[in-house]
Amino acid sequence: MPDALFLDFDGTLVEIVGRPDAVAVDPSLPGILTRLRERLGGALALVSGRPVATLDGFLDPFSGDAAGLHGVEHRIGGHFFPCDPQAHPALRRGVDRLRDAVAGWPGVLVEDKGCSVALHWRLAPGHAAEAHRLMQELAGDLGGSYRLQGGKAVAEILPAFAGKGPIIERFMQEPPYRGRRPVFIGDDLTDENGFAVVNHLGGLSVRIGGGESIAAVHLPDPTSLRAALARWAELGRVDLG
Repeated sequence: MPDALFLDFDGTLVEIVGRPDAVAVDPSLPGILTRLRERLGGALALVSGRPVATLDGFLDPFSGDAAGLHGVEHRIGGHFFPCDPQAHPALRRGVDRLRDAVAGWPGVLVEDKGCSVALHWRLAPGHAAEAHRLMQELAGDLGGSYRLQGGKAVAEILPAFAGKGPIIERFMQEPPYRGRRPVFIGDDLTDENGFAVVNHLGGLSVRIGGGESIAAVHLPDPTSLRAALARWAELGRVDLG
């Protein structure tokens, strides 16, 4: 059975850095992804917490299928289904509230994604408890239409329906993904529900780095994955053997 490959971005294709805008992309990566997508018959998609436009900017000239903001927006087969920040007025007010609250916390960063918001404290680990409590309070005030999810030195509030598992399921119902074996590669807590869906569908889940996970396979770091992707682009299939 041919493969359908789903790839997280931060911590998976690229190393995690202190500031989300400071990510460095290996110059060979866009070309590798382009070749691998061709060899897989188009069945390759990015599945990330980043906006699709941000992924495009980092990976230019590569531009393929992608799910952004944990599936709040996605592009498949050249058709883009965006999110509308104006449909989230309470969240927009919450972003302003966060910025005011952390103004005196050096190194704590508010990442406004339009239809979700993330608070990063990698550069200010001493503020971790305060930052997480602040996000819990905001999520509680927003109510059941939103949920809070944690990651590596980050907490994010996003629409309750969003998740990497559900968007992978959606992609798997459409060509060229339908009828293939799903393979999802990620590195963080936010990827676990993607791993769960892929495992349920009889696919292959791959975790980058250590830590407890339901993923079936582990690779040590993004460098190892990039080398594997280059090899798969030559083979025309996913091969972790």
